[in-house]
Amino acid sequence: MILQTVGQRRDLLARSQTVAMVGASANTTRPSYFVFSFLRTRGRLDVVPINPSLKEIDGVKAFPSLAAYAAERGAPDIVDVFRKAEDAAQVAREAIGAGAKAIWFQYGVINEEAIRLAAEAGLDVVVDRCLKVESARFDGGLSVGGLNSGLISSRRSALPIRAR
Repeated sequence: MILQTVGQRRDLLARSQTVAMVGASANTTRPSYFVFSFLRTRGRLDVVPINPSLKEIDGVKAFPSLAAYAAERGAPDIVDVFRKAEDAAQVAREAIGAGAKAIWFQYGVINEEAIRLAAEAGLDVVVDRCLKVESARFDGGLSVGGLNSGLISSRRSALPIRAR
């Protein structure tokens, strides 16, 4: 099922514990590293990198494929996809083969075939959303990342108001 509402995404995260992050990077300037690091250190999810070029990221063992991950750790709750859109259908096939319960396509990873394959296989599907942003939204951490937390307050802003 394609999860389109905030409530559906919140429920997915609430019932999930493990995330296999396909395309995680050890390069600290890449978004896939930032998301991996944030979720691993500030989130409640057990996040593991999937990248055939790496042995580990920040001391966390990396797996060369979703199949290798599933063979050792079991099916992941969520497969988070940090790959080019044209690679997404193959990742969806691998996620289905690994027994994943959900697949999460990060910002810009939009591939109709991948979405269809995953949905038809019964996976929950999130498209064009960031797992870090959504996780922080529900756990109250958006302001930590410099994003608007959506908090409404009756207090005046600490910023000085300039007269014109």
